[in-house]
Amino acid sequence: MALISLRGWRFCASRCAGMTLSKSFMGGQRKAPRGGSPGGSTRMPRARVKCQYVLCRNSHVPVRIQSVPAGETVPLCGDAGNGRVPDDRWMDEQVFFGKLKGLDTSREVFEFLSSVEMMSDTMASAALQRISEVEVDDRGLKDSDVFRALCFQFEYESSKLSNTGLLSALQALIKLRVDPRGSLIAKLLSEGQERLGKGQLTTQNLCDFGEALLELEGPASVILEQILSHLQEKDIAKCGPSELVAVYRMLQRSAGEGKQYQDLLNRVNHVTLSVASQLSPRFLSTVLNSLVVLRQTQAVSLVIALCKHSVKHVPYFTDHELVSVLEAFLYFGHRQQVFTEALEMHIPKSLRAMRPEAISTVMKYCCQKRILSKPILDAVAEVLSSGADGFTTEQIAECLMPFGTLNYLPPSAPLLFGKLEGVLRTRFGQFRPHTLLNLLHSCVLVQRYPVNFLAKIFNPYFLQQLQGKGHYFCLFVTSQLTQLFLTATLECPFYEGPKLLPKYQVKFQPGSSLDVHLLNRVKTGLLYLLKKRIYFASEVSTPYFYTVDIEIKLDEEGFVLPAAQCEEVHRRLALCIDGQNRFCINSHHLLGEEAIKQRHLKLLGYEVVQIPFFEIETLNNCRKMAKYLCKKIFPHAYGLRC
Repeated sequence: MALISLRGWRFCASRCAGMTLSKSFMGGQRKAPRGGSPGGSTRMPRARVKCQYVLCRNSHVPVRIQSVPAGETVPLCGDAGNGRVPDDRWMDEQVFFGKLKGLDTSREVFEFLSSVEMMSDTMASAALQRISEVEVDDRGLKDSDVFRALCFQFEYESSKLSNTGLLSALQALIKLRVDPRGSLIAKLLSEGQERLGKGQLTTQNLCDFGEALLELEGPASVILEQILSHLQEKDIAKCGPSELVAVYRMLQRSAGEGKQYQDLLNRVNHVTLSVASQLSPRFLSTVLNSLVVLRQTQAVSLVIALCKHSVKHVPYFTDHELVSVLEAFLYFGHRQQVFTEALEMHIPKSLRAMRPEAISTVMKYCCQKRILSKPILDAVAEVLSSGADGFTTEQIAECLMPFGTLNYLPPSAPLLFGKLEGVLRTRFGQFRPHTLLNLLHSCVLVQRYPVNFLAKIFNPYFLQQLQGKGHYFCLFVTSQLTQLFLTATLECPFYEGPKLLPKYQVKFQPGSSLDVHLLNRVKTGLLYLLKKRIYFASEVSTPYFYTVDIEIKLDEEGFVLPAAQCEEVHRRLALCIDGQNRFCINSHHLLGEEAIKQRHLKLLGYEVVQIPFFEIETLNNCRKMAKYLCKKIFPHAYGLRC
């Protein structure tokens, strides 16, 4: 560690005519004056202009950086010249860092530093880091004497800096967009590379150096390969949480999927598992995000442990951290009831302070995990009803699609869908074609009919946009279009706009929603009841695009007809074998896709008989199943004895 003194520094801008500074704090370059200087010279000496941060040294007291033992508390001195420190001016590093953290603008940081005449290099680096955090077009950074003094000292006394001070300063200066070709950055990089070659950098130092190089040169950096090689030689078992997180962050940005460094990742994953309960909300979210980026699907134990411990952090996650955690849950296919309960406790009361990105991610999580959380959905509906203008079109769609998927209308549904109609009228052209189709399809699932926009959806130009460059439609898109067409035909007879062309109309496939095991159990029970297999058909494709799980035909007197018979059919029964995949998770609430199917089958003349999993899961033999089916399908015993 080194001790930095700012005492005696007085800058004379008019004497620094040849100095070039970064636009981030000087607003551009300064050109040499055309006239002569007061001393009669018309050109500054070469030594004064070759470096980015060379100042007018004749006007200043020399900088003093003294070596200080690592770990020693360094006071901020009121008088650095005589070595005596007044008792009322003593301040340790933690006090300095605490005050620095409370400053919100670069101007405040400079004013604070101006009152400090001596600090450790880690303090100075922390000051640069704080400036880089708060600096966003803040004019207080321009023409700062203190900032120039710090830069000058970091450049010309870099060999005396501690590893932490050196690399923290490098990272901060990069964030501040200091010219990467200037002598200051070059000097710090050279010093860092020298220490790397001597093996003097700790695990944390290596990661800090690597992140700085990634910002400057990207993953192709030659030095980066050396850093990763040194990292592989480190004893990861001795790393603390902050070092482990630094390694994850480093590998995430430099190694892509991490295959080349999987051995190192395996060691890091193993150690992280042992300290998972100790990770802070920020560290936990960072690790989960890295595991997603690095595609560590084999680290099942670690993922489960992190997801388990994330429950207690839900109230303390920032919006960005919560997004990372939810995306990890989605990527790894993980879901915990206690985590959902924690979200339900926290989200509704903090929703109005959350960023749209976080809100839409919460809704995406509920949608993909089939979580019907009425507290969350109701709260989001209220927020959208009053403040949808602050959301992007993608975020609006992500927030509204779960209502259709989960087949749920909130109490504020009239206001919500009224607001949506207004958004569609004013921002229709901003929606991407597929996003718009998903949104409108979700509306019809809950019987909210976008009649005013169907003509635009069925328009050939819009359909061409949906096709994109591949010039083909996927089955999912054509299924959505067909269901919109059926909805307009069956549920909106007053719609007189253009129809969907026949070439875009397709049959719906049951896909993964059909529980084959449950279907076979019902078929076995029907066979026991009806005696012959000819009296029912399974997975029947109808002329109306839908596939019926089991179809039974009845004549006028209620007797069962052979499934192949087409004459004298008076009634058609559509048995919907609804397994768990057709319901919201841990509930008996039917999903929107199955609800609209059953609704449309009824409108097409079928008598729909729903056979949900929770009614038959305890029927463990054919006799019990047949008795259940008899009462369910033939409640009035149509020619049968149950």
